[in-house]
Amino acid sequence: MSGAPGRVFIARLAGIAVFDPAGDQVGRVRDVVVALRLAPRPPRVLGLVVEVGPRRPVFLPITRVTVVEADAIVFDGRLNMRRFHKRESETLVIAEMLDRTVRFRASGEPVSVVDVAMEPTRTRDWLIGKVAVNRGRRGGRGRGLRRRGESLVVDFDAVEGFSAVEHGQGAAGLIAAFERMKPADLAGIVHELPEKRRTEVAVALDDERLADVLEELPEDDQVEILGKLEDDRAADVLEAMGPDDAADLLGELPTEQRERLLTLMEPRDAAPVRRLLTYADDSAGGLMTTDPVIVAPDATVAEALAQIRNPDLNPALAAQVYVCRPPTATPTGRYLGTVHFQRLLREPPPTLVSGIVDAELDPLRPTMSLAAVAMFLATYNLVAGAVVDEDGHLLGSVTIDDVLDHLLPEDWREIVMDASAEAPSDPEEEALRGGEGTR
Repeated sequence: MSGAPGRVFIARLAGIAVFDPAGDQVGRVRDVVVALRLAPRPPRVLGLVVEVGPRRPVFLPITRVTVVEADAIVFDGRLNMRRFHKRESETLVIAEMLDRTVRFRASGEPVSVVDVAMEPTRTRDWLIGKVAVNRGRRGGRGRGLRRRGESLVVDFDAVEGFSAVEHGQGAAGLIAAFERMKPADLAGIVHELPEKRRTEVAVALDDERLADVLEELPEDDQVEILGKLEDDRAADVLEAMGPDDAADLLGELPTEQRERLLTLMEPRDAAPVRRLLTYADDSAGGLMTTDPVIVAPDATVAEALAQIRNPDLNPALAAQVYVCRPPTATPTGRYLGTVHFQRLLREPPPTLVSGIVDAELDPLRPTMSLAAVAMFLATYNLVAGAVVDEDGHLLGSVTIDDVLDHLLPEDWREIVMDASAEAPSDPEEEALRGGEGTR
């Protein structure tokens, strides 16, 4: 294998680019697939799981990998685009081996797995030859984990415990490997994990990251994960979610559980969620978020632009600001109109927003149907619209992504995550993975 180093620590491969023989990037590494074998034989590396599109993992046989570098993987030949599904005889290194508690074979001392390394053989196979372990690992639940103590790199046959089912396995290594991954992509990985591992990852994520991931998961996964958290932690995560997403999730829970969690939430966070729960799911009130960008009439263009520059703001919400008399927290004082970001970019920074507000377009009403909201946005080429009550108070904003979410089939997220490509089986891959099973 040209360009291949003698030893590759697998956690460092997560997210690096994968290139075809022509030098075009086809995706990024998600994980490495291995086959565990009876001790003392080290696991055999079967291939890489490569993310080639939004939430589409495919299998790249290790025999086709020609170059392994710090920032790139290069393969030779074609890439089968059939969706990867892990078989029972296979193990995912990052998702399942990192953070395990194993024991030194000689002394029985428990240690935590930080990373594992694969090494090439003379026959062009790759085997798991080394394990990086940590003594004395400690951490805190749900707020990020830290490793302390002595770190060692040992031969794979110096430890035991990879084959057993472990209860209470941590997830810090897996989370660190995908630290830079977008929430939607991490949600795809979480969705495909076994239920036990999915819960471990959810417990280890911090509140904000877990909230972002939950918002991208199918409803069944959301309900399952939230139900595995202690009530106090679940309330913290709901507070970190957007009010509309929190309301959607709470709406799927039994009444008693929903009220218990709302009571545990901070009153300022629970109040908008309670308001949203009073509206029908398919109405403007049920679709809206209560956190649009709102400014007072005496705000300047510079101040309005500063607010929509917030990198955590949904792009649809950042497309306009709503001008309201104080108070500017929903439900606001009197709604005066909207200023679109393109207009903000054309005006001098000291200009007052009250002088450029668009008040000609009638706002949405909270009881309007989903179809009416969709036609409103389509008619006026908008990505969001203000929702105002009969007394002229701004209640929130409906964005195009929430409209699409409700127009698509109820299980569309799961369909996207579980869809399989109509690609033929790959004889080389089937031989390498040891069977005729389909993916």
